[in-house]
Amino acid sequence: MKSVSTNDAPAAIGPYSQAIVANGLVFVSGQLPIDPATGEFVSNDPVEQCRQSLRNIEAIAKSVDASLSRVVKTTVLVKDLSCFAAVNAAYAEFFPGVAPARTTFEASALPKGALVEIDAIIALRDEKS
Repeated sequence: MKSVSTNDAPAAIGPYSQAIVANGLVFVSGQLPIDPATGEFVSNDPVEQCRQSLRNIEAIAKSVDASLSRVVKTTVLVKDLSCFAAVNAAYAEFFPGVAPARTTFEASALPKGALVEIDAIIALRDEKS
């Protein structure tokens, strides 16, 4: 098991790793829509927050020589499920091929007052079917 840390994604805000590599998988902790350059949310718009959360996941994937095309599962947390269609459209921009398995929940509150948080599981190599 190995901890992953990159300056291209926001630092963990608690006692956890940005991601953990174990058994050929990368388990990415929930990514808030924080711009790692500023340490601030990119916007108060849930669509832009979705995009930034996915950019953060992409940066973590790149740090282990992977990409979003290897994401096998995500969990999307949104503060207000009424924005689901718009967030879903932004999410789809990042997964033009085979979309990963996904669960989406409405959460009454997210860390730091975020409107969106996304975690992911990434395969380090392709499975042979």
